[in-house]
Amino acid sequence: MYASKHRRKSKTGSVQIRTSHDRLQLVFSFSGQRYFVSTGLADTPFNRKQAHDKVLEVERDIAYGEFDPGNLAKYKIQTALTTAETVTPVRKSQLTLPALWAKYVDYKTPNASPKTLNGTYEPVTAHLSRCASDGLEDALKFRMELLQVTTQGQVRRTLMQLSAACKWGLKHGMIASNPFDGMYREIEPTQPAHPVAFTVEERDRIIAAFENHQGKGSNYQHYAPLVKFLFWTGCRPCEAIGLRWGSVTADCSRIHFHESIVDVSGKLIRREETKTGVKRWFSCTPKLQQLLQSLKPERPQPDDLVFPSPKGSAIHLTNFKDRAWYKILTRLELDQKDGIKMTPYNCRDTFITLQAIQGNSATTIARWVGNSGKVIEEKYVDKMKLELLKPAEI
Repeated sequence: MYASKHRRKSKTGSVQIRTSHDRLQLVFSFSGQRYFVSTGLADTPFNRKQAHDKVLEVERDIAYGEFDPGNLAKYKIQTALTTAETVTPVRKSQLTLPALWAKYVDYKTPNASPKTLNGTYEPVTAHLSRCASDGLEDALKFRMELLQVTTQGQVRRTLMQLSAACKWGLKHGMIASNPFDGMYREIEPTQPAHPVAFTVEERDRIIAAFENHQGKGSNYQHYAPLVKFLFWTGCRPCEAIGLRWGSVTADCSRIHFHESIVDVSGKLIRREETKTGVKRWFSCTPKLQQLLQSLKPERPQPDDLVFPSPKGSAIHLTNFKDRAWYKILTRLELDQKDGIKMTPYNCRDTFITLQAIQGNSATTIARWVGNSGKVIEEKYVDKMKLELLKPAEI
């Protein structure tokens, strides 16, 4: 609400209704001064009737000498937002769901790891592109479409991420509500594959097969040290292929796990942290120490990889798994166990399980492998106890 000098003066006491920025205004002159009073209402037939009532009120005050230029607020119409005709449609100023998601990802990107961007955010972006409806307009329809284009587990994770994005958008005034709040909880989570370990005999057969392999056009002996390392440390494969000589003590007695190399859309990215962000030291057994000493160059540079590819670059884990690993294990008939397709990650399961069998505590094992004692207890130790214990005969 404001007053200004204006060349075109209406007759004193004559009030007009005009529209400015989709809002109704009362426009009039008093004592040579031009006044513009915003009602705060959208231009609808119902609101024009209310504005007309205010016109009569202003004209009456002017006619009776009761008009107060310092109290223009009295002419602003106070109305409940629950009245349908007075509400400006929220969607006019809102973003679409894909646009809101893009803003959210841009906001999160500076502090997100490449693995999070690739494994968490990019799938959501892809799922959004496959759905015709806008989830901010009709969340239930969007959910139905989502269930038709991807798995139940992916739907649950997508809805969870979209709820987080909407919560962020709501906080910053970008949207009026979060239609996905709690929706993901209505979908049962898929259970992750339970850990499956090789036996000591199977482990040693796999190592021997890599050591003795002589194939036509390919020789997988090069990967034997890597396979031994995975079995003997229980580290994650991405930590092994990212290990550098600067993280190994001079006598090879200790290893500092604090970084990894991850595959992001086919591109290998060095990540200066582990999966859980936990940095840890690992004390080597004599045979592991001897393995590292046999691989160590005479003058290694701190940034040199301990397990480079045959061409000297970082090992591409997917290529190693699809070629060398599966070919060796298929030949040994160990490519599947308990209905699970065995991957290099099962070397980690094997280390943890065998250490638990030897009586090491879940807390100790967790410190070796960079996990929590609770995870070790629930995923490995409890499973092992159930397999070994038998019900009493009654």
